[in-house]
Amino acid sequence: MADIDTTLPRGASPATATATATVAADAPARRKLRLPKLSGLGTWVALGWTVLIVLGALIVDFLPLAEARDPALALMTPSLMPPDLASDYPLGTDRQGLDILGGLLYGARVSIVVGIGGVIIGGLIGGTLGLIAGYKGGWADRVVSIISDVLLAFPSLILLIAIITVLEPTLLNVTLALGVMVVPSYARLVRANAMSFAGREFVTAARSLGAGEIRIMLREVAPNIVAPVLSYSFMLVAVLIVAEASLSYLGLSIPRPEPTWGNMISAGQPDFERYPYLVGIPAFVLFLTVLSFNQLGEAAGRKWSPGAAKI
Repeated sequence: MADIDTTLPRGASPATATATATVAADAPARRKLRLPKLSGLGTWVALGWTVLIVLGALIVDFLPLAEARDPALALMTPSLMPPDLASDYPLGTDRQGLDILGGLLYGARVSIVVGIGGVIIGGLIGGTLGLIAGYKGGWADRVVSIISDVLLAFPSLILLIAIITVLEPTLLNVTLALGVMVVPSYARLVRANAMSFAGREFVTAARSLGAGEIRIMLREVAPNIVAPVLSYSFMLVAVLIVAEASLSYLGLSIPRPEPTWGNMISAGQPDFERYPYLVGIPAFVLFLTVLSFNQLGEAAGRKWSPGAAKI
């Protein structure tokens, strides 16, 4: 605890100093959001892999890679070439002659956009609903709880299939569908945190000073919820990446020839016994990416939400 300056101002009585010290000691300290310290080899490896995947997804159009998306441009390329790091196809080619390394990087772009975009959409919608429900209570809390319960009543995969069946399976629509899927999770997380802060002294003080309800929610309550929401978002990115890969594997997400990790695994399944790298390489990249986001989420949770990290 920080030391309290007990030096009396000129003309101040001891009782005034005692009251001032008591108020200063009881005043809640503002939570400062600081980047978590990376401890342990696993967290550093996870950060390095995540940076590599994101960077590759951003610059894949500028890399000197072989054709990975259009089979008509790969007619002269030998198909089912095994991985050879010294060749023009370091990770080999698939049955259509498309470069697997290029497909992985284009698939990483889809996974990153879907994962982060879905988290942003779900966080904005669910976070807003949860903040209103947790702060206001009453009928607002009951309405948000009903909405969350209705969305959670459907199995996630069934809900995604239903949304994608109605909408065209484009990158935007898949991202929207996955964002809707995580709305209940964000609503419940933010609601629980907002309820714990709604009755705190600094909220009461702001209300007594004439602050409006919206200002209190945005300036007093919301900043205290940012840390647990961010640490939870890393793990949800991993969940959405797996969900998109599952949809792609079932043929319900972005179709071929646009490569995604899920449809690359699905396309290589018939040749798995003779050419296991067609399935093993994209599956391994998917595994490492999901594991890395989970590791970063746990590291952030230990720093920003130590209580939740122990659950």
